[in-house]
Amino acid sequence: MNDQEINLDFERENRTGLAEAVFCEGKSAAQLDSICQKIREEHKPMLFTKLSEDQFTLVDTTHPGLLEYDPVSQTAFRLPAGMKEGEPVAVVTGGSSDVPVARETSRTLAYYGYRCLEIDDAGVAGLWRITSRLEQLREKQVVICIAGMDAALPTVLGGLIPSVIIAVPTSVGYGMVKGGETALRSLLVSCAPGITVVNIDNGYGAACAAIRVLNNLPGVD
Repeated sequence: MNDQEINLDFERENRTGLAEAVFCEGKSAAQLDSICQKIREEHKPMLFTKLSEDQFTLVDTTHPGLLEYDPVSQTAFRLPAGMKEGEPVAVVTGGSSDVPVARETSRTLAYYGYRCLEIDDAGVAGLWRITSRLEQLREKQVVICIAGMDAALPTVLGGLIPSVIIAVPTSVGYGMVKGGETALRSLLVSCAPGITVVNIDNGYGAACAAIRVLNNLPGVD
């Protein structure tokens, strides 16, 4: 492997408040091995996203115990020390099929030291499931709402709570969902003003958007 294929940006968090993460889909075993060797030599934490179980098995064979892996979210990390006080974020899913994206979100938040309230399977087909949790959600600075099909849940929440809402359309659903395009378009034309929308299945990006908000709020630690 050409060593120039890997050029990790360890100073990014100092510049932006967000460290580099390694997107693993399409990366070779040699590339992942080189990345793990560099973070071990530099004694640096690192977040890996879209890391398949097969990829993790190869990494863990060469660097046993280096990374803590979650197969649901396909994330792994070498954590920095410590968690922040409080629980400023909620991560809400429309259905249990959205859970892998939600876990990518919550694991990214955990990597940065943020605890979150997790509420799953609260879609609008049974509206009571979300209305019964509104008081909890109103206490959160940021609510990340993850939904497929018509992605109605973030819009509903946008009319009920004052929190920053970050919507994640997912590729969940039949036929005309078109791999999440229908959910994305629905959210982009939401009648609830002020909803932030990230790309399809991008739980990592939603968590990073939340962290940018939290990093600039007074008193959030």
